Amino acid sequence: MTSLIDRLRALGADRLRGMRRGIEKESLRTSQSGQLAMTPHPRALGSALTNPHITTDFSEAQVEIVTGAHTSVPDCLDELTRLHQFVYRAIGDEQLWVSSMPCDLPPDDDIPIGQYGTSNVGRAKTVYRKGLAHRYGRRMQTISGIHYNWSLPGLSNDDYFGLIRNFRRHSFVLLTLFGASPAVPADFVKGQAHGLQPLGDRTLYLPHATSLRMGRLGYQSDAQSALAVSYNSLKGYAASLQDALTQAYPAYEALGLRDEQGNYKQLSTSLLQIENEFYSNIRPKRVIFSGERPLHALRERGVEYVEVRCMDLNPFLPVGIDDSTARFLDVFLLHCLLSDSPLDTPQEIAALARNHQAVAARGREPGLRLERGGEQVLLMDWAQALVAECVPIADALDALHGGQGYRQACESAAAALRDPATLPSARVVAAMQQDLAGGHVGFTLARSAQTRHALMAQALPADVLARFEQQAQASLVEQASIEAADTLPFEAFRQDYMSASHLVV
Repeated sequence: MTSLIDRLRALGADRLRGMRRGIEKESLRTSQSGQLAMTPHPRALGSALTNPHITTDFSEAQVEIVTGAHTSVPDCLDELTRLHQFVYRAIGDEQLWVSSMPCDLPPDDDIPIGQYGTSNVGRAKTVYRKGLAHRYGRRMQTISGIHYNWSLPGLSNDDYFGLIRNFRRHSFVLLTLFGASPAVPADFVKGQAHGLQPLGDRTLYLPHATSLRMGRLGYQSDAQSALAVSYNSLKGYAASLQDALTQAYPAYEALGLRDEQGNYKQLSTSLLQIENEFYSNIRPKRVIFSGERPLHALRERGVEYVEVRCMDLNPFLPVGIDDSTARFLDVFLLHCLLSDSPLDTPQEIAALARNHQAVAARGREPGLRLERGGEQVLLMDWAQALVAECVPIADALDALHGGQGYRQACESAAAALRDPATLPSARVVAAMQQDLAGGHVGFTLARSAQTRHALMAQALPADVLARFEQQAQASLVEQASIEAADTLPFEAFRQDYMSASHLVV
């Protein structure tokens, strides 16, 4: 049988040097006292519609920072850091909330939804978010995370889908190692059956949780749980999504497209309004043309990269992620690519969902077992074995790039698994236990203030600042141009954009 390292060598040095990664990072803007910012997206950051590097996610107060794609981990993190420095300089007295789980929030209806101007495409983005608010509630949408976008030259659709299947089998390792959201403000789950335990008066948690963000309280959907999407081929994956995008869903039909005043409540009454509504911890992706549907782009031109979506913000790191984490992700994704990847089955998909929920809620529980091939295996044994298999890949990347950063990332991961008290989720719980009165909000507020101070204290080169300012101004001009060019009534635009004909090749 061909070994992982033989398969790695077969890729060749040039393709490995062409490995690229980019980062998207969401953060809530808050006041210095930890209240959600009610101010508009700062004009100094440019247009949330057209600035390629600084936009908003669900909420007007949820900044999303987007790097370019880089062949070097340090270059990627350097851009992420510079963008943070620019954002902090533009938001005045406000700060970025450094935890995935939110600050104390206002009543649901008062959480501001992202605004993108008067153009049809801008209005559609806001209406889509109104649909999310009606379907899942605004509070859930304020949860923030990091997306790690990764590609390797010369991979086929089947290669990427094999990687995705293995990622779904093994992503419990990432939740265990990097989950950092074991607690929430008590008000976040008010009125819900949550199963959490009190940690002081203002915080709820689970003692061994890794990532409540990735568990039942996070980006989950009972409606979507009926979607048994297979990742065995692009054709099958696309067919599953097309059904969800085009078939009416009774609960959303009952909600209706518009309210009594004629205001739009959602873009459509289907299970998914658009492709981005599909919750998954990894997605096949493709850069799209203006006005193009993502599913059409995938079908026509194939998978270009994968989007890893299960990474929490690490509140102990200035920009939420560091060099070691990024290097481990590179090695882990190569391991997923190079390992044998049997086709998935409905039974395995169900077992993976159970594993995922168990690790999100109980990943540090001593003796926790997961399902693998119909057997029960110790999470820590399985995780350690997978990390050990990553080491030769790390050594090969270090030999290619110089240094020992990749091996050290694997060694750090192995050490953390041996001593779970050092995992980010455990460190967050320990810090909150030191200040029960402050709890989640007090801990994150202190970390957010420290992070703001540290990044503001770093010099931002004048040429970098000027470039970001120019990009921001250019994006405002571009938004105005899009708005001026619109002639189609919004309803005609919506019907055309949502047409099933735009999903097929």
